[in-house]
Amino acid sequence: MIDKIFPDARAAIDGVRDGDTVLIGGFGEAGNPTELIHALIEQGARELTVVNNNSGNGEIGLALLLHERRVARLICSYPRGSHAHVFETLYRDGQIALELVPQGTLAERLRAGGAGIPAFYTPSGVGTALAEGKETRTFAGRDHILEHAICGDVALIKAEAADRWGNLVYRKAARNFGPVMAMAAKTTIAQVRKVVPLGELDPEAIVTPSIFVSRVVPIADPISERDHILALEQAR
Repeated sequence: MIDKIFPDARAAIDGVRDGDTVLIGGFGEAGNPTELIHALIEQGARELTVVNNNSGNGEIGLALLLHERRVARLICSYPRGSHAHVFETLYRDGQIALELVPQGTLAERLRAGGAGIPAFYTPSGVGTALAEGKETRTFAGRDHILEHAICGDVALIKAEAADRWGNLVYRKAARNFGPVMAMAAKTTIAQVRKVVPLGELDPEAIVTPSIFVSRVVPIADPISERDHILALEQAR
């Protein structure tokens, strides 16, 4: 019987190794797998390469992972933000490497990784510092730069619901990078608000099918990153 449900986040995160590439879903607060990230901190893996849309906020979730010095390299689109002080401090002190990637290119590099496409050409970034050192070709009179696919050892994502097979549905904008990251990783771990019986999920609503999901953790009441940051600000 196929049953991918794990009792808690810490159990699900076992197996992540030092030096792994970890794909972490989320866009701002939407879709952040905060409990999985905190379990990763507890698990202890270090020297990670993390792929995310941004660099985290406050001192929770991804920002806390950075604060604990577990990340050697960050690949993201928006490293700076109003609450991204942890990353800024580490970067200024030379304690973390950064690869800056336009958001659309980041999504396409992940999609390519999941589809088995090793690289592609895109006009995004042509003529900027992001194009330095990259192969350039001209198609239909327009310059394009070569971008390589991103694949991960592990993906940590957040969904709204799952069944025991691992089929996933998402809630609105919380979907963001989850589907492409699930496809691009060797092991995909999803935290979900609820687990439903087989057959309850509408097949037409399943965005990430079970073949791309390795482990599922039910987290009925996930941490709110926004509430955490507001509480910190009020305490100051």
